[in-house]
Amino acid sequence: MTQAQRLILDTAKVILVRNPFNDAPVGEIAVSSPLEIAAAITRAKAAQSEFRHSTPAVRRAMLNALALEIAADAENLAKTISNEMGKTIREARNEVRRAQNTLRLSGDAATFLDGEALHCAIVEGGADRLATITYEPVGVIGAITPFNYPLNLLCHKLGPAIAAGNAVVAKPSPKAPLAAARLRELALKAGWPADLFQVVHGATEAALSLARSPIDLLSFTGGPAAGLALKNASGLIRCLMELGGNDPLFVLPDADLDKAVATTIGHRFEIAGQSCAAVKKLYLHRDIEKTFTEKLLAAVDAVEFGNPSDEDTDMGTVIDLAAAKNVADRIAASVSGSGARLLTGGSHDGTVFAPTVLTDVTADAPVIADETFGPVIAIRSFSDPAEAIAEVNAGAYGLQAGIFTNDHALIKTFSRDLIVGGVMVNEGPDFRAEHVPFGGVKRSGLGREGVRIALREMSEPKVVID
Repeated sequence: MTQAQRLILDTAKVILVRNPFNDAPVGEIAVSSPLEIAAAITRAKAAQSEFRHSTPAVRRAMLNALALEIAADAENLAKTISNEMGKTIREARNEVRRAQNTLRLSGDAATFLDGEALHCAIVEGGADRLATITYEPVGVIGAITPFNYPLNLLCHKLGPAIAAGNAVVAKPSPKAPLAAARLRELALKAGWPADLFQVVHGATEAALSLARSPIDLLSFTGGPAAGLALKNASGLIRCLMELGGNDPLFVLPDADLDKAVATTIGHRFEIAGQSCAAVKKLYLHRDIEKTFTEKLLAAVDAVEFGNPSDEDTDMGTVIDLAAAKNVADRIAASVSGSGARLLTGGSHDGTVFAPTVLTDVTADAPVIADETFGPVIAIRSFSDPAEAIAEVNAGAYGLQAGIFTNDHALIKTFSRDLIVGGVMVNEGPDFRAEHVPFGGVKRSGLGREGVRIALREMSEPKVVID
């Protein structure tokens, strides 16, 4: 089967999962019909009607038990992730580690889903009554996840949902469904009720069927077009959506250039540039542009890329041949149509894309005007921070941004003026801690992930006045 055939049609009965590096078969998953998805929702509602009254201690024990099962199955899960979506085995092991942390932190947060008490008589003539505000589970959560972090991004939906007392019906990407299927097996092994966490499979039809189902909240990670289609399909259901970003990294003259170079490499070439908060636009101050670029090219030249299963590989593949061709087309259009200069890379052998650096990139060049999911560093020059900030703010996305400087005034300026969900100081935009709010503004999404805030997002406040 060719890589193009790996894009599963909605009419298919089985998802055939193949390794994007060598096209070897990895596994297969049965596609869920709309009737099967509806039945899963019905079962989830029944399971949640009992689970909603569980105690925080029970929920915490469940999440910790699943984290332990993941730890026991860690190497198998890492190989599954690497084989199904092409990230390196070292990156996959790190994802498995983070998934355990996400679940444990969710269990901890379950013990702090506290409310508050407000007296009604705060003004003259007010009623002498006490309002107690508590948080209750929303019910059944539909969780739709992408291919790039098939385990941890699912845990970022599953952990807070269970901690809040909800049931979950998940639909992973058809490009990487095996880790999610294994997670459900591990949940059953950990003693979870069979219908509390279910996984359905498929492409667009399955996603729309889940969104149209009588769920109580839809949590989606993916692209803006798909997000809008799902939001429209879900009607008045509450939606949490992380829809990607076109994230900048700014490097100022006083920065630690070696650290900034290492961060640029790590935050752009991780999983071959297919992270939503990766360094998509590198803004270099003109005073250090030449020196930084020289250091950057030397570091790029040292990146080992290729076979994801090789322990020495730093960067694996993009998800499929179509993705590689899309990145190549963007590079070609940026060079031929927008005048960008290719400093290194720019080619691919199947799904293995060479680490790429472009300079003299205009703001409207295809590699920088929209989110590019691939290992491409696009350099923009600037002298005036205000102009660079304005350029970023004019874009459609607003997920995260990174800045390298020790100038406190500049840190305040960037932090205050950038219209994004998060600003990382002396760090790249792809930095994330599992318990910290994560998400963006504008086209980057609705609501926030991150264990503590997601727990509240997946709960309903109830007021009792006595």
